[in-house]
Amino acid sequence: MGFDEWGKMSEESTPVSKRPKWEQDTAEKVRASLRKFAKPLADLIKRDANEGDTRLLITDMLCEGLGWDKYAELTTEYQVKGEFADYGVRLDQQLIAFIEVKRATTKLNSRHLRQVEMYAVNEGVEWLILTNGWQWQVFRLIPGMPVTIDLVLDVNLISDESIAVKAAQMFYLHKESLKRGQIEEVWKARAATAPKALASAILSETVLNELRKEVKRRSGHTIDSADLGRLVRDSVLVPELAK
Repeated sequence: MGFDEWGKMSEESTPVSKRPKWEQDTAEKVRASLRKFAKPLADLIKRDANEGDTRLLITDMLCEGLGWDKYAELTTEYQVKGEFADYGVRLDQQLIAFIEVKRATTKLNSRHLRQVEMYAVNEGVEWLILTNGWQWQVFRLIPGMPVTIDLVLDVNLISDESIAVKAAQMFYLHKESLKRGQIEEVWKARAATAPKALASAILSETVLNELRKEVKRRSGHTIDSADLGRLVRDSVLVPELAK
């Protein structure tokens, strides 16, 4: 697995022959599982299945498709201060993620995220997963005041994208990938090139100084770095990134 020029997960960005055997085997298992569960998932959506039925399919996908042991590594109705997360996920006996499941026809939203965020904050868990079966959203929680939540993956299993593209993203939820910390690298790549991160880099003293020199070289005009920063902030960057 690798990234394209935009930091998007892509199988094509790393030639198959250069990938470790475990990675090739795991990727094929994920692809096969997506093909296997495509019809049951479509049936759930068609009949507007309830959350319980959706959860049955999620369990099968987690175990058969993503390599998790339902007895040793998945805890359903994980209790957190009187509330219950749909799944707690353990790796080497350590709690690493919470999964919140909604019925197949429910559109995932920020209210659902706040719900699982509360569980994660209380238990010191960094990974949050929302799913309704066909959409899988994975978030990284960064502790602090306030807590920061970054969207790392957003996979639509009923979109027109190919199985290979969907599997390339779901791969990072497989136990073999997670235990090697690959999703952490995905998050770091996304965070480094996020709009706010790039805006911050553009407004840094180093970049503004080089930009000031380039303006002088092109036009002969001399401008102070502080004034140039204000111009970039007020005239080039969108307001929400200039804060």
